[in-house]
Amino acid sequence: MKILVLNCGSSSVRYQVFGMSDERVMAKGVVEKIGLPDATLTHRPTGRDKVEIVTSIPDHATAISMMADALTHPEYGIVESLDQIDIVGHRIVHGGAHFIGAAMIDEQVIAELERLTELAPLHNPPSLAGIHACEEAIPGVPMVAVFDTAFHQTMEPEAYLYPLPYEMYERHGIRRFGFHGTSNKYITSRVEDILKTPAADLKIINCHLGNGCSITAIQGGKSVNTSMGFTPLEGLMMGTRCGDVDPAVVAYIMRKENWDAHEASECMNKRSGLLGVSGVSNDLRNVIEEAEKGHMRSQLAIDMFCKSIVRYIGAYMAEMNGVDVIVLTAGVGENSPLIREKVCRHLEFAGVEFDSEENKINGKEHAITKPGSKVKVMVIPTNEELMIAREAKTLLEKRHVAID
Repeated sequence: MKILVLNCGSSSVRYQVFGMSDERVMAKGVVEKIGLPDATLTHRPTGRDKVEIVTSIPDHATAISMMADALTHPEYGIVESLDQIDIVGHRIVHGGAHFIGAAMIDEQVIAELERLTELAPLHNPPSLAGIHACEEAIPGVPMVAVFDTAFHQTMEPEAYLYPLPYEMYERHGIRRFGFHGTSNKYITSRVEDILKTPAADLKIINCHLGNGCSITAIQGGKSVNTSMGFTPLEGLMMGTRCGDVDPAVVAYIMRKENWDAHEASECMNKRSGLLGVSGVSNDLRNVIEEAEKGHMRSQLAIDMFCKSIVRYIGAYMAEMNGVDVIVLTAGVGENSPLIREKVCRHLEFAGVEFDSEENKINGKEHAITKPGSKVKVMVIPTNEELMIAREAKTLLEKRHVAID
């Protein structure tokens, strides 16, 4: 079985093709700068040289068409025909409260995704564009939607409701949804495998630290609380997102700056976080580089970022009455020894025995605590694409059983 996994952003399309007999990656690639004259397709067939094509790519339909050409190219393709693709898995950021798991894409699912664009205006429209482009480029091939929000549908009302008038929930569906669910599901399965312990017997805190960041409390294999909320803006300080702020600050700034709601949202989503505090970059690597040169605001941004991580870890430890494993994953979690050490040093009270030598290792599965540590802290590279492929495979097999 061959599965194509797509992750469509506002100006990009990332893709991987998996051979599911051994879950190997046959090819991966990305189309970037969609809508610009210097857009680029970078295609990497496994075991062969990468291919780069720079050209004008006006829209997602063109990007998907170019990806299809690359996958079937006689020199660097990996299939003779797209008919050899058994199913396409789409990463969908926002599934609202409607989707509690992956879903085969049909007209009803598309209609619901269109309705949800109001909740995820930056994320769901590109995904819909990718779905429609695939319908054109690979007609007849079944497609699956895998939702970042689905993993968090196990939260209880006391965790997902806000202390607003209850009518706001009844009329407008205002609640915490949570995101990075696909990453959380993958990490949970890896912790089970590594520790040879069922997730049902574990309390896990997963720290997904990238340009977007979230922390999730996972008890008994289920999400019981998570830092992102109604949108991906809530929670931790992030690359360009402010995370938690006093809501009155927003109204105050809007009056002082004479901003409308869109301008306030732009500030909080795109000009805050590490970028806003440091004044340097949303990329932590650049912020650390400047901090090492003595740049005060960069050092402040790093300290604020780490403090927000520790605050949520501490809250979720209390909520679950303890923790067995803390996982650091995604770009920052997997590759920043500095952030990992700063976080772990604050957790010594809980029984975290930090191992500075192990912490020097990046990008591989390993513990960064000593063998006798009461709480184990692990670095586990996430693999959302593989999780999407697995979900798609499961749904396709169920569909075949139902048809038979």
